[in-house]
Amino acid sequence: MTMERRIGVIGIVIEDRKVAPRINEILSAHGDVIVGRMGIPYRERGLSVIALIVDGSTDEIGALTGKLGNIGGVRVKSALVTR
Repeated sequence: MTMERRIGVIGIVIEDRKVAPRINEILSAHGDVIVGRMGIPYRERGLSVIALIVDGSTDEIGALTGKLGNIGGVRVKSALVTR
């Protein structure tokens, strides 16, 4: 039985740049589901925003978003569709 794959977008808002190394560790560890990444420093608001395009199983994507969401000062939202 194969797991159903999903394609989606994950939005990450980082309120404290000090956590950036931890975020990059997690993204690197889950690089197999990341298709593309765009990061924008939003200096006027004191935030950084990362947009990810992902392709993986619900479990793989959930593990990624769960780890990111457990970091203080980080907000994560995702939108997934069945492939």
